[in-house]
Amino acid sequence: MSADHYSFLSMKKLVTLLSSICLSLAVYAGSGKVADISHADLQAAISKKAVTVLDVNGSDSFAEGRIPGAIDFSANGKKLAALLPKDKNALIVAYCGNEYCNAYQAAASAAVALGYTNVKHYAPGIDGWKKSGAKTEKS
Repeated sequence: MSADHYSFLSMKKLVTLLSSICLSLAVYAGSGKVADISHADLQAAISKKAVTVLDVNGSDSFAEGRIPGAIDFSANGKKLAALLPKDKNALIVAYCGNEYCNAYQAAASAAVALGYTNVKHYAPGIDGWKKSGAKTEKS
């Protein structure tokens, strides 16, 4: 292959990387986080099976109780691409312990880097979920 071909491939990879970074910056612009989703909206999305939920509390906490259907980000972060829906516009919601925790940003950032455009944060976290009386799953 010619040097021009390799330059084109490198440029294509660079453009793809820059596009991903720009999308990440657009999502995080200003507030430093993704948009929040309300408790009612998250419950509705779970009922409709129209959301992928990412738990960022660690595997021990995950086993003790999580939002139904959540994925353990700590255990599955490296294979996240295989676990998320093919539709890049699908709703992805990340959460951690409570409204003071920002660990959810790791999962939200990973989803955005994979090209997902509808990434949200459940700010009350697992503490708020439990306080609301909503059911949890345990391992």
